[in-house]
Amino acid sequence: MTVAPKRPAAMTLAAHFPERTEAEWRDLAAAVVNKGRSEDQLLSADDAVASMRSHLVGGLDVDPLYTRPADPAPLGMPGAMPFTRGRTLRDADVPWDVRQLHDDPDAAATRKAVLGDLENGVTSVWLHVGADGLAASDVVEALADVRLDLAPVVVSSWDDQVAAAEALYAVLSGSAAASGNLGLDPLGAGARTGATPDLAPIADFVRRVNGNGEIRAITVDTRVFADAGATVPDEVAFALATGVAYLRHLESEGVDAAEAFRHIDFRVTAGADQFLTAAALRALRRTWARVGESIGVPEQSRGAFTHAVTAGRMFTRDDAWTNILRSTLATFGASIGGADAITVLPFDTVAGLPTAFSRRIARNTQILLSEESNVARVTDPAGGAWAVEALTDDVAQAAWTAFQEIERAGGMVEALANGVVAQRISTAVTERDGALATRTQPITGVSMFPLAGEQPLERASRAELPVGANALVPHRDSAVFEALRDRSAAYAAEHGHAPRVAVPTLDVPRAADRRIDAVNLLTVAGIEAVEPDGDGGTVALGATDKGYEGVTKDMDVVAFLSALLDQTGAPA
Repeated sequence: MTVAPKRPAAMTLAAHFPERTEAEWRDLAAAVVNKGRSEDQLLSADDAVASMRSHLVGGLDVDPLYTRPADPAPLGMPGAMPFTRGRTLRDADVPWDVRQLHDDPDAAATRKAVLGDLENGVTSVWLHVGADGLAASDVVEALADVRLDLAPVVVSSWDDQVAAAEALYAVLSGSAAASGNLGLDPLGAGARTGATPDLAPIADFVRRVNGNGEIRAITVDTRVFADAGATVPDEVAFALATGVAYLRHLESEGVDAAEAFRHIDFRVTAGADQFLTAAALRALRRTWARVGESIGVPEQSRGAFTHAVTAGRMFTRDDAWTNILRSTLATFGASIGGADAITVLPFDTVAGLPTAFSRRIARNTQILLSEESNVARVTDPAGGAWAVEALTDDVAQAAWTAFQEIERAGGMVEALANGVVAQRISTAVTERDGALATRTQPITGVSMFPLAGEQPLERASRAELPVGANALVPHRDSAVFEALRDRSAAYAAEHGHAPRVAVPTLDVPRAADRRIDAVNLLTVAGIEAVEPDGDGGTVALGATDKGYEGVTKDMDVVAFLSALLDQTGAPA
């Protein structure tokens, strides 16, 4: 007789910890926050908890503690309304498309890079076509070695979308088992280049690929808005509004609503805030499914196909290796958020065209996460975590409100034309720049823990995209600090050394630590810290009985360092 193995006892990880009520937790949290405060500065439990709350750009708040709501909404299931938990159940063996971007204008080099990626774990190909990428006429050569029955192929373009779509269609239509997306997004292209968008071609391409369920025509690419500075809720709102604009246009051209819905994919950004990235993807699926429900799309067809790309706005030129850390966090967020395809931009993206090594690091970031962390074995692994559920609700509510405002203003076409979109982005940029300048939102390797004496990466440069006056231009978070470094570099080119500032040792508690902090602060701008008895021509930090003059916890670092560079004579 076969005896069934005894089932191991359930693990009770918290069994030895005493149970605490929320009120007790608040008192314990207040005790920690008040540690070291004088009697007249003590905070109440409510104020202490409030001080631990994080504020995100765009009006979102993150609490220090989340507990099960008294009347929680049903969590739902993957592959069913409201699709928060995923478009479908995840395949543990191929949980998402590992999609690599190729934008090298050299067709032979791109062909070689595409093949190398596919032989080393990449599962789908993304070609960027146009003035800042591959020529449309070279798409055939770039894909010559691709097994179209195994690897989906997508294209993107800002200035030559129709030609890019035609080129890919010519390739994919030759294979009955091919899959991919033709990348049409006239509103995104118009926003990026400043040109007037033309929606006319999309209906023709949708009709041409009808009957082939694996080829889609439209990609709503919200990177143009996110890279220009849009908040996460606004990025989701712009995705919804753009998708609805295409649905309306296709309906006016006689395309069935369900068929039009099937053709729309979403390419969105994944940032270093992993839980916000996950919440955004979950919120996008939820809200897009609601759009599908409202126009009568069958439930099984309402799940949004999402392609997450590590956000270009978070990439830095200086200490570019730290981009690997940000990309890892972003990829984790995209994976637990249920992205159908993920692209990790190479860490040297800002410097220029990537190398074979940086492409390898990019693809392996998500391959390792997929195959060795076990996150891919679970569909919606963050589902039921009340912090993620609450953040998903907040993003969905804020995005839906913004989407309704855009619709009331005439829709996405009108909102782009009359500046409503640009104004929302400008407001977000102003708020975020304040957080960056005060280092409330720090950038590792740039505004915090800068690398002294760094040698710039040398890469082949990309061709610039010609744009008009109304174009939404990419705005990297680190650019303001890089401008300070550039001023110091220009000074060094003229004088043979970096700008110098004397940093005296203070006669205060923890004086050595204070001086190290000051030296790191100067390094943010590429300024060399020297002893006061060194070069007599240097500017000096003023010393007070409390610290260095002008150096405070909530200081505007950019303004402070700019003023110092002015004093050293560094060119503006």
